[in-house]
Amino acid sequence: MTNKFYQFLGLTKKSGNLIEGYNKCEEAIKKQKVYLVILSLECSENTKDKFKRYCSDKEIPLLENVPKFQLGISLGREEINVLCVKDKNMSEKLIDLWQ
Repeated sequence: MTNKFYQFLGLTKKSGNLIEGYNKCEEAIKKQKVYLVILSLECSENTKDKFKRYCSDKEIPLLENVPKFQLGISLGREEINVLCVKDKNMSEKLIDLWQ
């Protein structure tokens, strides 16, 4: 994981392809409009379990253990726990940058 990951995450937000927050992500997953889920390191176990189950059921890639303050900084927020990406190409690029 590099600074490029966080820079591209910011670009994803600017392009309007990023969904921020637990409830909005949950709703988007249920509508099947998500290609990637990102969970922070500090998420509760219940949140992690719930989104892991969603991702498993709907075959959505999942990135975990990203510090929430780093996610927040890259998005112009204080901190964030749950993110979803709704563009397939941007999702693939973020997965590549994560590794």
